[in-house]
Amino acid sequence: MRIVLCGSMSASANVIEVSKELQNKGHDVIVPENIAEHAKGQNLLESKDEKITFNVFKNYFHEIEQADAVLIVNTEKNGQKNYIGPNTLIEMAFAHVLDKPIYILHEIPDCSYSDELYAMHPIALHGDIKILPLA
Repeated sequence: MRIVLCGSMSASANVIEVSKELQNKGHDVIVPENIAEHAKGQNLLESKDEKITFNVFKNYFHEIEQADAVLIVNTEKNGQKNYIGPNTLIEMAFAHVLDKPIYILHEIPDCSYSDELYAMHPIALHGDIKILPLA
C-alpha cells in the first residue's frame, strides 16, 4: 500500500520511525522532503518562505492524490496530547475530499477543531501500526 505520512515537524523523529516500520512491512511510504533535517534539529520550523518556495501544499497534495491512504503521526506537542496542527489538518482535508482512508496513530485530540477532525472519519490505530491493513 502507498501511504503518505503527515504530522507536525516536531514529530519528525516519530515520522521517520513509523516510516521505517511500514517500509519493513512492504508499504511504499512517502514523507515530507525535509523531514530528516527536522529530525536532526537542523530546521526546526518550516518558514512561510520555505512553504512558498517549495510549494509545500501543492506538492504534498499530489502525493496524497496518488496514495492509497494517509497516516497521521499525532504525538504530543507543547503539552497537547495527540497534537494535530494546521498543516496536518489541511493534509487530512485533502485526503478526505479525495476519499482516501485517513488513519491516525493515536486518538483525535481534544482541541477547538475536534468536530472537524471527527467529521473526516479518521481510523485511530491506538498507537499500533500493526492494525493498518497491508493492502
